[in-house]
Amino acid sequence: MSFKSFNQEQRDGRTHSQGNRVSLGTALALTERMSRSGRTLRRSAALVGALCFFVFALPCRANDTQSFDYRLHGGDQILVGVYDDPKMVPVKITITPDGKFSFPLIGTVVAAGKTIDQLRAEMEGKLKKYITAPVVILTVTEVAGNVAYVIGQVNKPGSFVMNPEINVLQALTLAGGTSPFAKLDGIIILRNSPGGQRVLRFRYNQVAGGRELEQNVPLESGDVVVVP
Repeated sequence: MSFKSFNQEQRDGRTHSQGNRVSLGTALALTERMSRSGRTLRRSAALVGALCFFVFALPCRANDTQSFDYRLHGGDQILVGVYDDPKMVPVKITITPDGKFSFPLIGTVVAAGKTIDQLRAEMEGKLKKYITAPVVILTVTEVAGNVAYVIGQVNKPGSFVMNPEINVLQALTLAGGTSPFAKLDGIIILRNSPGGQRVLRFRYNQVAGGRELEQNVPLESGDVVVVP
């Protein structure tokens, strides 16, 4: 082998070795970029998943009346029927002021004070005498019977539908706030109970100052907030 050929082979060898190093370096860099991209994609997927939960799951929970174990009242409207029974297709029924409604085969049903699950189970139990494995379709379509009242020194006295509940401060807000002549520490809530009418006191200035917050009770259907 000539000296010229030997030098040429050395140069070719170095070039091939450099090419291998370049190729290896390129591959390592590409692998690192792919790894970073994978981590970025995973973080992005996790973020998108979290956002989807808050956008879709939470509003449903906030607006789902039945998730609060809502108890029915006279004046509420319900959709009720029996699944796969052409004679008992779901229809809208308004619960009477005494808390009842009528349904085929089982007659008068007492709904007031019961949750949807309780009422459904009760109706299915009674219908089993006439129908094999009945499945009752039951949902609340309007909560018009769940009402509280605000009267006295407020700007917009009246009745307010609670969906599903509001507290005293929220009721005063719905009533447009108090007038300049209101005695803010003399507000009371009149509440009917099995033992008779109760009086709950609400001292606005204490609650507004962050004290005695337990006075800001959730209102119940039929409550009357009196602002002297």
